[in-house]
Amino acid sequence: MRHHLILRVVTKLLVGTIILFAFYVQFHGDFSPGGGFQAGVIMAVAFILYGVVFSLRKAQKVFPPWLVHKLVALGVLIYAGTGIVSLFLGYEYLDYGAFSPHHPEHGQHYGILIVELGVGITVTGVMVAVYYAFAARPPRISDEEW
Repeated sequence: MRHHLILRVVTKLLVGTIILFAFYVQFHGDFSPGGGFQAGVIMAVAFILYGVVFSLRKAQKVFPPWLVHKLVALGVLIYAGTGIVSLFLGYEYLDYGAFSPHHPEHGQHYGILIVELGVGITVTGVMVAVYYAFAARPPRISDEEW
């Protein structure tokens, strides 16, 4: 396991940077290109890169499959819950003006941030779950048969 030292060191440096960039894309998506979907994919790439370089088992220790599945559901609940809250406040489903009735523009901003957060969490969970599902499959042929 001592081989690929440079790849392992570079990966450790990149994972934190990738996660930081994902947060930037997430929270600046309404001011520049980006948003929840893009940030979710970028965040998932950090965990997938870690798993490819260090092993699926180590990636699952860092980001356990049970947590991945819960995040998928949490993101959907955040998205849908935003609409339900607006319904309870007497507005239409996903009418973000409900979050700041005196300043609907602020409500739009808050609503978009919350919905995009839900999308980002869901996309991260789904992408990592897909990686876990494919990486956990046993190979059909051995490496020598290639």
